[in-house]
Amino acid sequence: MPFISLTPYNFRNLSNETIDLSSREVFFIGENGQGKSNFLESLYYCAYGSSFRTHQENEIIKNNESEMSLYSMFREESGSTHTTLLKIKDKKKSIEKDGKNIHDRKELVNTIPCVLYSHDDLDFAVGAPERRRFFIDQSLSMYDVMYIDVMRRFRKILKSRNLCLAERNLSLIESYDIQLIQNGIEIQKKRKSAVFKFNQIFDRIYEELTGIDGVHVRYFPSWKEYGEGLDCDYIMKEYLFKNREMEIMRGTTLSGPHRDRIVFERNGSAFIPKASTGQRRLVSLILRTAQAVFYSQITGKKPVLLMDDVLLELDPEKRKKVTALLPEYDQLFCTFLPGEPYDRYKRENTLVYEIKEGKWNRSI
Repeated sequence: MPFISLTPYNFRNLSNETIDLSSREVFFIGENGQGKSNFLESLYYCAYGSSFRTHQENEIIKNNESEMSLYSMFREESGSTHTTLLKIKDKKKSIEKDGKNIHDRKELVNTIPCVLYSHDDLDFAVGAPERRRFFIDQSLSMYDVMYIDVMRRFRKILKSRNLCLAERNLSLIESYDIQLIQNGIEIQKKRKSAVFKFNQIFDRIYEELTGIDGVHVRYFPSWKEYGEGLDCDYIMKEYLFKNREMEIMRGTTLSGPHRDRIVFERNGSAFIPKASTGQRRLVSLILRTAQAVFYSQITGKKPVLLMDDVLLELDPEKRKKVTALLPEYDQLFCTFLPGEPYDRYKRENTLVYEIKEGKWNRSI
C-alpha cells in the first residue's frame, strides 16, 4: 500500500496533524467545502509535485501563512518504506525523497503513481482539443520519463519559433523547424502507439458498462504519415514551407503535435455530439479506468486511485457497474457526502474519516 501516513503543514485548510492512511481503502466523508478534496489534492501533490486544481502554488498555502509542507510515508511492494517531503518557503519549492533533494519533478514519476477521477474529467469528452491531448500526454508521462523530456523540448522550441514568427525575425526559423520536427515526430509516434493500446482497453470497458459497442478513441495527427513513417524533409516541404507566409501573417505555428486532434467515434462518426449527458460522463469515468489499466499493463504496477465525488451523479445501477469495473489498485481513496451509501463499498479494514473544517475524526 503506497501511502502509510500524511502530515500536512499549512496546506489549504487541513489540520497540521498526522493522519493514518495504512489501509487499502480510505474514505473521506463530509459536506462540500470541508476539506475532502484538499486531502486528495495533497496526496496528488506528494505523488507528482504539483496540484491538479491550480498552477498558482500560493493558493495551496493556508490563509495568512507564508509556507507549507507535506510529509508522506509510503511502502513499496517489496515492503521497504520511503518518504517524500515537499515544501514551499519564501516562494521557493523544494522536494525531498528519502531525505535527498530532488531537482526535477519528473524524478517522482513512478514513486506513487496516482490516477485521479474528478468532475473536471468531463472536459476530456466535451472540452477543448488541448484537454484530450493533455490526457494522452499525461497517460504517457506517468511512466515514460523520456516523453516528459521530449514534450518539454517541443514546447520550448515551439515558443521560440512562435516568437520569431511574431517578430518576423526569420534568421533562425529553419533551425527551429528541424528541432520542431524531430521532437514533434517522436511525440506523434508515441501518441499513436498509446492510443492504439488504449483503445483495446477503452472499447471493451465502455461496451461492458453501457451496452454500446464500437465507441473508440481516434487520433488525427496534424502531420500526416508519409511512406513508412513520418519524414522530416517531407514535413518541412509539405507543412512548414508551404504555410510559412500564413504563419508569419498570424504569428504562430499552424501545424504540429500542438494541433493534433483526438476524438471519440462510433461507426465512423463523431460520438460525443450525439451522446447524452450521462453517456459523456461515463466516457470521462471510463477514460480514467482505462488510464489505470493502461499504466498497469505497461509497467506491471498497480496505481493509487483518487476518486473525488465522481459517483455522486450516477444512478445506483451505474454506480454498481462502475465500482465493479474499477481496475486493480494498490490503494483507493474516495470522497463522499454525508448520507451517501458508502457502506456498500466498505471492506473489513476500510478506514473512514469524517471531515469538518479541515479536521478529521475516525469513524467507527
